Amino acid sequence: MPIKPELRYYYPIDWPQVSRWVRFVRAQGRCEACGRPHGEIIRHLGDGRWWDEARQTWRDGRGREIPCPAPAEQQPVRTTKVVLAAAHLDHDPAHCGRRHRNVRALCQRCHLLHDRPEHRRRIRLTLRRRRALGDLFSGLYPPR
Repeated sequence: MPIKPELRYYYPIDWPQVSRWVRFVRAQGRCEACGRPHGEIIRHLGDGRWWDEARQTWRDGRGREIPCPAPAEQQPVRTTKVVLAAAHLDHDPAHCGRRHRNVRALCQRCHLLHDRPEHRRRIRLTLRRRRALGDLFSGLYPPR
């Protein structure tokens, strides 16, 4: 995903090279959390279980081999294209760490799961700021 222009100065100048090295050299084009291959269209059940075409087996959300799902579950099999992203483990784009230990190659599902607590923290902060601005300029919010 491209970096927003207003956030570009937070990243190191060699970020494109770091990202490419982490995703395709160190991780060899696979998610470092679940093992999904970059650029492939995979079949999945929506709950993290996915079909690994290369190894002809079902895998869970952590990339471990699992038995074939039971037909009684009747979950529709969906498809999605896997796109790897370089994710900062501490959510600080300026901190890549020595030998890029702070950066991992994650597919979009694993990246969202990793960032969920940070996203929730930012939502709470945004709501508090809006409430404070409302109190300052519009009076108190109506009680709930």
